[in-house]
Amino acid sequence: MTPFAYRRAQSVDDAVRLAAKPGAHFLGGGTNLIDLAKGGVVRPLLLIDVSRLPLADVTATPDGGVRIGAMVRNSDAANHALIRTRYPLLSQAFLAGASPQLRNMATVGGNLLQRTRCPYFYDTGFEHCNKRLPGSGCGALDGINRNHAILGASAACIATHPSDMCVALAALRASVRVRGPRGERTIAMADFHRLPGDTPQRDTTLADGELVVGVDLPPGGFADHAHYLKLRDRASYAFALVSVAAAFDMRDGVVRDAAIALGGVAHKPWRRPEAEALLVGRAPTDAAFADAADALLQGARPVAQNGFKVALARRAIVRALQTAGAQA
Repeated sequence: MTPFAYRRAQSVDDAVRLAAKPGAHFLGGGTNLIDLAKGGVVRPLLLIDVSRLPLADVTATPDGGVRIGAMVRNSDAANHALIRTRYPLLSQAFLAGASPQLRNMATVGGNLLQRTRCPYFYDTGFEHCNKRLPGSGCGALDGINRNHAILGASAACIATHPSDMCVALAALRASVRVRGPRGERTIAMADFHRLPGDTPQRDTTLADGELVVGVDLPPGGFADHAHYLKLRDRASYAFALVSVAAAFDMRDGVVRDAAIALGGVAHKPWRRPEAEALLVGRAPTDAAFADAADALLQGARPVAQNGFKVALARRAIVRALQTAGAQA
């Protein structure tokens, strides 16, 4: 591990000021960053400890939504009464991630900034990874790519985003609040993560020195009909082959609003509002669910070893919507 300096931020403004130093990285729970540093994937020169900043509260907002501080632990968020009752989709997604021990350490802000688990990115013995070494190529394109993207990928990168939480946040149309040298701004969850394009080394739309301070959930969390489905090789402590955050509001037997997002299939949580719109005004039938699935997966381009993901995702979307419909 490369030697580094350590500073504990005394305030959000102090953290932002320290982030201007070369090689600075924010440190929350450290469940991802420390692994990356130990493996030499990233080489921080300064770790800014933000874990003690006053950003660890879950509070109701005046408009009927909920604000989650960036330093809230995943386990605390999953079990908070406001999240469990108003946003069960998010609670389920939290509990599907990692292990209880990691959820007790990992933070909401850190979860947003997870890096891909592509082995070509994680193993510095592989020299071809555009995300780690821009311009070096993508080893996964012609290598081991069973777990890789089928949507939104590029010739530069076919890695997938690993978070469960972020899939639910995308479906729930959350927004991310950040503070940086130019003040505070809000980024829609749909715009927070990036597709790889020609610059896969950039995972998010954060500007240099910006710190995530919280997540805002809008009112109306699909509390009655919501389900998070995660399909993986092991029953626990495994990343998704495909995951689905599915929810809808229904009145008089007709869908009034719908939310669907996929994980494990793209460089960011995958959502298409036009797929959700296909459910609105219809009865929640398998035919309607299949139409939404087809729209969500339109343009899928699997690589050599992950063609099974297309059919798996289609069935998973229908199943998640069926299960959400059975909730009340």
